[in-house]
Amino acid sequence: MPQTKIHELSQVGQSIWLDYISRPLLETGALQKWLNDGLRGMTSNPSIFNQSISQSKDYDEKISQLKAAGKNTFEIYDELTIRDIQDACDIFRPVYDVTKGLDGYVSLEINPQLANDTESSIKEGKRLYVKANRPNIMIKVPSTPAGFPVIEELLASGINVNVTLIFSLTQYESTANAFIAGLERLSKTQGDLSHMASVASVFVSRIDNVADDLLDKKIAVSSQKEKLAFLKGKTALANCQLVYAKSMEIFNGVRFRALAAKGARIQRVLWASTSTKNPAYSDVKYITELIAKDTVNTVPEKTLKAFVDHGITQVALKGGEAGGAGLVLMDLKNQGVDIDDICRKLLSDGVVAFEKSFTELIQSIEAKASQLAKK
Repeated sequence: MPQTKIHELSQVGQSIWLDYISRPLLETGALQKWLNDGLRGMTSNPSIFNQSISQSKDYDEKISQLKAAGKNTFEIYDELTIRDIQDACDIFRPVYDVTKGLDGYVSLEINPQLANDTESSIKEGKRLYVKANRPNIMIKVPSTPAGFPVIEELLASGINVNVTLIFSLTQYESTANAFIAGLERLSKTQGDLSHMASVASVFVSRIDNVADDLLDKKIAVSSQKEKLAFLKGKTALANCQLVYAKSMEIFNGVRFRALAAKGARIQRVLWASTSTKNPAYSDVKYITELIAKDTVNTVPEKTLKAFVDHGITQVALKGGEAGGAGLVLMDLKNQGVDIDDICRKLLSDGVVAFEKSFTELIQSIEAKASQLAKK
């Protein structure tokens, strides 16, 4: 089988996952083709399911059947998404087996309406894991104060976790600590931790979108136009460099070594939100700039096709080296663009956006179910 650029990335230690799911992708062989090209996992979120279910007729027959069977709207949503996740997990199972549990995962998010309810999120995460009944499922939990105990508890219960909506270095550190705490609890009852996996999903392009907008406003009224323009497109990368360096520090530390001795793998950093929103930048900017060992990049299909077509495979981030990232962020702060303020706003907006997408999805299913029942 010919080697693709996705295979080349895996050879340097980075796994590519697909940030998309739909019935046609699962049923037409399109997903299997991506696996043949080197794809090693998949992520989903309420926005993706909302797009796939509400904007097509691919799920209409199943919605009609479930409605006729007396299922309520949430139960219909639950059945549709669990079915997709199970089918995707089955397609990725050979990857999971060949990589011995490093890759081959499919992620499903806990109901975003529970984001601020720790106990309900724990209960729902465990329910989803049992109902999906696949070893290669990851339960997605937001990186929030309410979410950190959920992360720890699910991992302590032997459930793989994808921690989502990470923007700041502080969030990342709290995420890594929750991961280690969960495995420490699990290690008290299990001597072998090699079956456990987790990723820390750091959102990328959204940071540049906000930072660049702030810089553009300052450029319009500033006498330092060149300096401000030079900083555009550098905020997200600098933030990622600091996160990656912190990851190397944490997982080379004494605390994790005790878990590694029991077979534990590190919690890999996963680069998320990696489609390029600014047409002035390369359409593969957030892949090529973030190629690094022991990481994952989850990519929308359009961006992945672009990388396969004209991307360059070359390691961009070296272990433990943050380069001039700190200086870039300091320069930005001196210009009134504070990464901490940006990350706080993006986290708040992200939680709200996912909840909104979930609400819209439920409403769409309800409308479809009612309309189909009249036919």
